[in-house]
Amino acid sequence: MFETVRPYRAAMDVVLLRWPEESSRRTQLEAGARPRLLLVEPGTSPPECNDPLEDWIRLPAEDQDVRARLSALVARSDRDRPVVDGDGLLWFRGSWVSLSPVERALAEPLIEKYGAVAGRDTLRKRAWPDGLPSRNALDVHMVRLRRRIAPLALEVRTVRSRGYLLQPVDRNQ
Repeated sequence: MFETVRPYRAAMDVVLLRWPEESSRRTQLEAGARPRLLLVEPGTSPPECNDPLEDWIRLPAEDQDVRARLSALVARSDRDRPVVDGDGLLWFRGSWVSLSPVERALAEPLIEKYGAVAGRDTLRKRAWPDGLPSRNALDVHMVRLRRRIAPLALEVRTVRSRGYLLQPVDRNQ
């Protein structure tokens, strides 16, 4: 059983933190977009995790379960994947752009499905949870998002009748 924090190195460093004792360190790591695995003490409620660079596991935990969570974090923290941080900055390959609240709400499901199609309905529901806008409103905001992320060498492609796909710009075209 995995009961204590042991040194652990993966392809990308994932920081192991005891929850809730190291909550202030969690905030610092989140600001620095560092991947982290929270080790939740028995009888303690886990924190809300909205950041793709964060996960938690309750102690005591089987070693293979911890390794699985670490592997998932490493995959999500791959430097070739865009990430939206808590301040609404979209990071990709060491550069960033600031997103408006609607752009952020549209970017998050595109990043979750990075390299795959995110459906129009999913995007509309995430950006406008209190009511679905017209088809034109989504299209207008997607144009704005495309312009905003262009400096990062990211593009949003339209997949006819299905949705949109976020991918890196292919410099060979």
